[in-house]
Amino acid sequence: MHNSINKTSNKKKVVKNRKKKKKKKNRLWILKIVLWTIILSGSISFFANMILPKVNLIIAFIILIAIILLGIISDIVGVAVTAASETPFHAMAAKKIDGAKIAVKLIRNADKVSNFSSDVIGDVCGVVSGAIGALILSKITTNLANPSDKYILFIGAVIGAIIAAITVGGKAVGKTFAIKNCNDIIFAVSKVIHVIKKER
Repeated sequence: MHNSINKTSNKKKVVKNRKKKKKKKNRLWILKIVLWTIILSGSISFFANMILPKVNLIIAFIILIAIILLGIISDIVGVAVTAASETPFHAMAAKKIDGAKIAVKLIRNADKVSNFSSDVIGDVCGVVSGAIGALILSKITTNLANPSDKYILFIGAVIGAIIAAITVGGKAVGKTFAIKNCNDIIFAVSKVIHVIKKER
């Protein structure tokens, strides 16, 4: 009887300890995500604010499209990692194919990878693209002679609509592509990470 009671109490302690560790890990992850969001958002915004006032409208639009594409690509990675399967990468890892082990790690941490790719990078790009849109609007209006408030509002609405349409449409197409080609996408990402690690 005593042995069985001890066993159940030990099991309860183990479960409690696991729960505590999970809570600590989750808190640390949230803290890391917040910090990464601040760093990425601040860096991209700083870069945009430094470069955009000095460039012409065409370059400004190219930078805007690049930021939107970065958000779409990061969302594709976020969706792909949740849909990908570990099995083919285990076989690749056994053959010592570059990036296979990284792919397994990414899939095993799919929730965190998806959170970082889709939420952090994706949302930061969304916020920054809106700010760039506002800077483009100010560039357009400064080039016009005495533009009316209604005209400025109209141009602002058009720019906002274009940004939203490209972002939403791109992510919708990207999600379908990510689900169909999830393993290929994660393998490509893993290869890039492997090359970066090797360079270091």
